[in-house]
Amino acid sequence: MAITKFATAHWSGGLKDGKGEISTQSGSLKNQPYGFNTRFEGKPGTNPEELLGAAHAACFAMALSGILGGAGLTAKSLDAKSEIVLDKQGEGFAITHAKLTLEAEIPGATEAQFRELAEKAKAGCPVSKLFNATITLEAKLKG
Repeated sequence: MAITKFATAHWSGGLKDGKGEISTQSGSLKNQPYGFNTRFEGKPGTNPEELLGAAHAACFAMALSGILGGAGLTAKSLDAKSEIVLDKQGEGFAITHAKLTLEAEIPGATEAQFRELAEKAKAGCPVSKLFNATITLEAKLKG
């Protein structure tokens, strides 16, 4: 069974002077502005890398939750972050790295078990499989 979700993007103008809007199927983003200035100059609005980071962090946390359940564990908290690195390559840009960071509170988990299950989630998360980039994981077990 395939599940399809979508988001839309509208763009008008040139690369540097143009403006865009992103919307999601669910409506959680509706006409959210983005542009060269939000992507490269730190101006208010979103950008593709930020959205990929949000998707990756959410996917990873959900995947880990499922893997933990299979091991008889339930997380009290999973705080995941995905930093997406956009590098200049030749005349263009490429996403070259995704760095996952995790702080977790999982009652009953050992450090070795935690690391093994987190690595499984990193590799198995559907968004991780999407990237054609190196994905690293820095995981920290609290408590």
